[in-house]
Amino acid sequence: MAKGSEGPVPVVVMGLGFIGQALTRAALASPELELLGAVDPQLADRKLGDVVGRPGVAMKVGSQLAQVLKGRRGVVVLQATHSRFVEVQAQLMEIVRAGCHVVSTCEELTFPWLYHEAAADKLDRAAQEAGVVVLGTGVNPGFVMDRLVATAGQACGQVRHARLERLVDARTRREGLWRRVGMGLSEEAFFEQLELEKVGLVGLVESAALCALGLGMDCDDFEEEIAPVLAEEDLPGAPMVRKGQVAGLAQTVIASEDGVERVRLEVTIAAGVDGPIDRISLDAEPQVRLRIEGGLDGDAATANVVINAAPRVTAAEPGLLTVLELPAGR
Repeated sequence: MAKGSEGPVPVVVMGLGFIGQALTRAALASPELELLGAVDPQLADRKLGDVVGRPGVAMKVGSQLAQVLKGRRGVVVLQATHSRFVEVQAQLMEIVRAGCHVVSTCEELTFPWLYHEAAADKLDRAAQEAGVVVLGTGVNPGFVMDRLVATAGQACGQVRHARLERLVDARTRREGLWRRVGMGLSEEAFFEQLELEKVGLVGLVESAALCALGLGMDCDDFEEEIAPVLAEEDLPGAPMVRKGQVAGLAQTVIASEDGVERVRLEVTIAAGVDGPIDRISLDAEPQVRLRIEGGLDGDAATANVVINAAPRVTAAEPGLLTVLELPAGR
């Protein structure tokens, strides 16, 4: 598989939250990458090794990107700061203007044309002019419910319908996700938090759009529904969920073409979910049924997807890309 350059690809991690720390550890372990440093204003001047649990790493966390880059161009910035496109726009333009590539975990960046067409086009032009790539990816969106589905669809004739199901036991995930799915809330508080966009998965509609695109569908309507999953009994663990409280959520996106449902994405993330699994079903000739028993670990898989994409973007045509434009293999 073609690679962008000889030797390790230089990278910088931007954002040292849970995922940013996982990216840092994965970058340190990758023979394909050379970690130049990390940027996080809230952790500036701390030893990076202390932050990520690698005591032998002595470099200090920078407060600004320019401080870490030191004028170097062609670096791949692994951005893990926000989920919403509007929240990362300024950072993305800063990185592009510095002559660097971006691989970001921003969920809405996986297909920003859906809701931010003008801004996405502007970013695309800036990246092309700078000769760099901007990419949003992760495990979902970015792999399980879009790229993997599109890959499976290559073995079929016309795909009439795609259904993707993801069941995740929230107790196996990090605290930030517990809050995102509303664990421990009352039903009333769940809907209040939903109105404030504090619960609910970001990027599922973008994933549906990518899935449809990868399967050759021209979907023109997307409907999303989010509902709480209520505990039918006390669910011990961390956190403890009492009977009647919210154990998590069920989120569905339906993508339609001329009024006909073509793609259905169903994600349930809740404490005590029965049998974590990822399932892909393609109504086509031949039909495709894929199962990932136990489901992909969202946090570890996201870090790996980003790390494995970093060397690939240096060999890609410049611009704002989707994961469908990267090579399928390493």
